[in-house]
Order: sequence, then C-alpha cells, then structure tokens
Amino acid sequence: MENRICSLFGIRYPIVAGGMIWCSGWRLAAAVSEAGGLGLIGSGSMTPDLLREHIRRCREATRKPFGVNVPLMYRYADQIIETVIEERVPIVFTSAGDPKSRTAQLHEAGCKVAHVVSSSKFARKSEEAGVDAVVAEGFEAGGHNGREETPTMVLTPHVRRAVRIPLLAAGGIATGRGMLAAFALGAEGVQLGTRFALTRESSASEEFKRLCLSLEEGGTTLALKKLAPTRLVRNDFCRAVEEAESRGATAEELSALLGRGRPKRGIFEGDLSEGELEIGQAASLLRDLPPAGEVVRQIVREYDEALPTLGRLGPL
Repeated sequence: MENRICSLFGIRYPIVAGGMIWCSGWRLAAAVSEAGGLGLIGSGSMTPDLLREHIRRCREATRKPFGVNVPLMYRYADQIIETVIEERVPIVFTSAGDPKSRTAQLHEAGCKVAHVVSSSKFARKSEEAGVDAVVAEGFEAGGHNGREETPTMVLTPHVRRAVRIPLLAAGGIATGRGMLAAFALGAEGVQLGTRFALTRESSASEEFKRLCLSLEEGGTTLALKKLAPTRLVRNDFCRAVEEAESRGATAEELSALLGRGRPKRGIFEGDLSEGELEIGQAASLLRDLPPAGEVVRQIVREYDEALPTLGRLGPL
C-alpha cells in the first residue's frame, strides 16, 4: 500500500495502533511497527521518566518508525512533550486538547503531528493549527469520546469534506473490511485501539482481556458525560455511575465517585468489578488474542480479499 499516510509516517501499511493508557507500552508499539504499521506508545498513564524508558526500549526493539500519543490535558503534558523532543521521537499523535499550543514546537523539533478529533469543526481548527494529519474518531471508540456522539460512518465523510490534510478514521474498526469501509468514506488510514488492546503484547491485564473477548453486542456504554464521555464495559462501577447520572448527580459528585486510579485498577490490575474498564464497541467482534504483528497482516489480507467485492453491486 502507498498513500499520503504511508508517505507521511514512513510506514508500509496505513494502520496505526492507538496510544491507549495501560495497554500501549513499548512491546505493543514495537510489534506493530515491525509488522509495517505505526505503533504508538500511550503516554497518558506514564511519568516522563517512565515514558523515556519505553521510548528507548522501543527503539532497541525496532528500527521502524514509531510514535507517542500525548493527551494534551494530561497533568504531565509539558514534561511529556519535552521528553518526546529530547528523545527525538519522529511522530506524535496529540489528543484531548488544543493542538495549536504544541504543533509548532513539535514541528521545530522535527516531529510529524497528527491530532485526534471528534467533529469536523475541530478538524478544521487542527488543520489551521498546522497539524500534518487528523484522526476522525467516532463514538464507537473506547475510552474518552467527543461530546457530539457522532459515529465513525458519519464523522469520517464530514471530516473528509472539511479538511485537505491526510485523514485517518478510528472507532469501531477492527478488521480489514472495516478498514475498507473507512477508505470508501474518504479515510487514507485507520487507527485501531480495541483490536490492539486485545493482543498478546498489550500491557492490559489478562483478566481485562478475557472479559473484553467475552463481550456481546451492547456490552459497553457511554458514561460520565458530565465529566468526559467515556465508553465503558458494564460492570459494578459502571452501573453505579449510571445510577448516579439517572438521579441527576452533579459533575462534582461523579468526579468523587470516579476518584483517582480507576482505569489502572481495572485495565492494568484486573479489578473487573470496581475498576474503570475502557474498551470500544469493536470488542464484541473479537474472540482471539493474537500477536500484534499478526493483526496487522490479517487486516491487510482481509482488506485485499474484500476490495474486489466493492464492484459486485453494479450500478445503483
């Protein structure tokens, strides 16, 4: 494959492993990059020193391009950006904040910058900020989502019309057919979170992975809308949030219920009852736990096999 995403990031396939908290360490990033995609280290659960260690371990494991995801509202964002620049990471995906404050700084350091958006409005602002690409993430995705609740099938063509820069689609994509659908809507690459969270190299707990592989359609829900809309597995904690929201709990009350460290407790430590279990709707499509490199290869095979079927409908 060769298109603007591949050329921009220097990769063989336009497949990006999202930088997820408690899942996306150096092992996952290196495995995806070695297979020809783009692996991202998720810095949102790391201190600057820990991120530096992961960057160096990833560089030892692969000579292929890799990057770091930086949530711009993260409390360590300033130090994370400094670490990324000091370590000469070639690619940065920013999210959860305004890219205008960081894009020029990263460009001056030689980084390519992509920003995750949930609407065409934010996509245009990102293009104006000078980012090299945008990721249109629909609300099927796991973790934090946009308040617009626009699904990937609607969001991708809106963003495609709104900007001229390279576009990746994300949210609900876990297969080669999903990638083909995203391309048909105008994307030039895909970012997959859930599919790579449920691989052998993911640093999520085995308990969390097994639970996610057992999910059926409707096994996740969007909650915590007064704070930051977050897609969660339905468990005891999620039900407590839903009950609080149904009686009109304030943002302060929800914040107190959430507390600190729940994502780590659930995703990394495997507390399936009281942890915050973030995963996307695509989990219900998955039943295996393959190596990350095999995921990349399988997606490419499925894409190639499905591509000829686009012409079988004939004229409409």
